[in-house]
Amino acid sequence: MNLLITGGTGFIGSRVAAAAHQRPDAHVRLLSRRALRTPAEATVETETTAETKAETVPGDLAVPASLYGSCTGIDVLVHCASRVSGDPESLAAVNDRGTKALVEEAVRSGVRRILYMSTAAVHGRGPFHGVRPGEAPVAPASATSRTRAAAERHVLDAGGLVLRPHLVYGEGDRWLVPGLVGLLRELSATVTGCEALHSMIDVGTLGRAAVAAALSPAHGPGVHYVNHPAPVPASELLAAVCAHVEQPGEGASVDVTTAYARAAGSPRALHHLGMLTVDHRFADDAFWENLDCAPGEGFTRAFPPAAPWYRSFLTPG
Repeated sequence: MNLLITGGTGFIGSRVAAAAHQRPDAHVRLLSRRALRTPAEATVETETTAETKAETVPGDLAVPASLYGSCTGIDVLVHCASRVSGDPESLAAVNDRGTKALVEEAVRSGVRRILYMSTAAVHGRGPFHGVRPGEAPVAPASATSRTRAAAERHVLDAGGLVLRPHLVYGEGDRWLVPGLVGLLRELSATVTGCEALHSMIDVGTLGRAAVAAALSPAHGPGVHYVNHPAPVPASELLAAVCAHVEQPGEGASVDVTTAYARAAGSPRALHHLGMLTVDHRFADDAFWENLDCAPGEGFTRAFPPAAPWYRSFLTPG
């Protein structure tokens, strides 16, 4: 089975690539902007590390012409690459038009299955109380989410499979836990009274689940939420961050109203504070049925192993 993986050096894509390499029947090819050279030099290479041997083919989603030939001989496309920041035009160039061009190349090349790693953020900011696939409208609230929703449509129109995790944590996460630590530093305290429930998944399990779904004959076209079945209370998330990563203000705490007042000048802190107070629960137990991958351990056991990486990342150099 020949797989092409995009975003193979990213937070989620690298775990997808690692999981694919563990499959004895899978030959992995990575699409890489770094491999782009002049037309005469743009040939397929083999990149070897201590653990893996992967084909690397040059291609840039922002340059549709560079994608020609990238899917030749490929059975399954696992598309994890996306742009998450930047101006609206650059976001559209990669997430919307780049995905469209990649899907068209996959179809032209006879790729049998296409899987796209999206995000539950395409639904907007909630609240969501146990929403199942098809129950909530796609109503993105940011340029990033709008362009990723457009990417979903290109994949679904081609008969592909879309995965929508909500909060993803683990080594390499530069948004969720770092943002929470930034909020707590801004407040010089933790926050009490945050009882929102969130669907979450550790990045290693997400990578394995994506590969399993991409290769599973039981998972046809459509949309799935991919999270651990047990939602995590915001209070539990905060407690884990304080216990394992950083304790703010020597154990001080404030209520939500005081937290909003203190965070008023920081948009990112306000965003994470708002997340702690609004349910984002997505239910899709059917995803894990007949899948060669289990949802793994819950948050309280899966989070601590990532804490040393978070502490290192958040410690000023």
